[in-house]
Amino acid sequence: MTSVFREQLYIGGQWVPPDSGERIEVENPYTEEVFGHVPAGTAEDVNLAVSAARQAFDGWASASPADRGAALGRLHQALAARAGEIAETVGRELGTPLKVAKAVQAGLPLTVLSGYAELAARGSEEETIGNSLVVHEAAGVVGAITPWNYPLHQVVAKVGAALAAGCTVVLKPSEMTPLVAYLLFDAAHEAQLPPGVLNLVTGTGPAVGAAIAGHPDVDLVSFTGSTATGRAISRAAADRIAKVSLELGGKSANVILADADLVKAVKVGVGNAFLNSGQTCTAWTRMLVHRSHYDEAVELAAKTAAGYTLGDPFDPATRLGPLASAGQRDRVRGFIERASSARLVAGGLDAPLPDTGHFVAPTVFADVDPDSELAQEEIFGPVLSIIGFDDDDEAVAIANNSRYGLAGAVWGSTDRALAVARRLRTGAVDVNGGSFNPFAPFGGYKQSGIGRELGAYGLAEFQQVKAIQR
Repeated sequence: MTSVFREQLYIGGQWVPPDSGERIEVENPYTEEVFGHVPAGTAEDVNLAVSAARQAFDGWASASPADRGAALGRLHQALAARAGEIAETVGRELGTPLKVAKAVQAGLPLTVLSGYAELAARGSEEETIGNSLVVHEAAGVVGAITPWNYPLHQVVAKVGAALAAGCTVVLKPSEMTPLVAYLLFDAAHEAQLPPGVLNLVTGTGPAVGAAIAGHPDVDLVSFTGSTATGRAISRAAADRIAKVSLELGGKSANVILADADLVKAVKVGVGNAFLNSGQTCTAWTRMLVHRSHYDEAVELAAKTAAGYTLGDPFDPATRLGPLASAGQRDRVRGFIERASSARLVAGGLDAPLPDTGHFVAPTVFADVDPDSELAQEEIFGPVLSIIGFDDDDEAVAIANNSRYGLAGAVWGSTDRALAVARRLRTGAVDVNGGSFNPFAPFGGYKQSGIGRELGAYGLAEFQQVKAIQR
């Protein structure tokens, strides 16, 4: 496969040279070889991008809903034409198996962007309360900082909503997976978005991310990533009382009640925990099982995990790709090594692995203490913890015993499962395998974040509300 070298940033509607000649290398986590690079942006690059976004704001914010919707429609069309290249690029820079890359890494952001094109064209409804006319206006210049695990979806979830709301954007994608963002900007250039409406500055968090978060002319910072970095983003934005939207970590519980379809609940639960090699903030990494089915569930989970084939992301037989980096692999292995009090039933550090690639075997632990590191920390790798419970109240207590609250699942008879789902302190719950809805609000309770993404709720994050008295 050819190397991919991108030498420029996208600012003010054109490709421009960066302030510095420094570069960031992009590694293929399966071959462990560098196959591309992008510019290492600086604070000066951020200044130029924010200035371009500020100059473009008034015109874009005042554009008609029809015009904004049409522009996003052109962007969607240009991006859809690159769907195959998107999947291949994510497969190379992240290691996502090609089947998943096509369906999720390429397909999901296209669905989300299509939805935002429709919302943009529809415009915001005005409301009358007494003598007040309540209107929704664009929040301003948005700084978007996105992660590496779903490198295009997380970008589109922010960019699509912000542009639909009438905001202009400066984007910093993850330095680990920046190449797919260039495909979006190639599409934006082809779609002829107005100059300055959408800007790209690649670089590291300390250099570019910090400059965006602390920039005095950025009105809203939208960040997805670790809770620790989210705290730093909040502090930087707080100095100027800027609005923040944070989508952070998770430690989701998959609650399997006594009357659940056990086989389906366990198999789907294992698949969810291992999706994207476990590098998913919503992953159901804690499997809570009623004691009456506990031993059977452990056996079934171990057997299911053993069926996950590791290997080349471009091999159709591969179900589990590598982790994103050597550092991420070593971090996950550290959690496994320290889990001495739990019972290892699948995978582990001694399981066979491919000769190359940052792999961790699909790993399942049983008899996990709900208060242990294994059950409390976001591991972000293919590691599943199984915990038993005696009744619904105990299941709810264990599920809510987390500083996170992003997602979760409940399996059982419909009314019972819904009753438990309502008691979970988390932003989303799937009942009996309910499918992910890209138009429903997405976000978390507690330390899983502030605000919501996707659909109309995601668009509202990028708006201010004004009351006009008449």
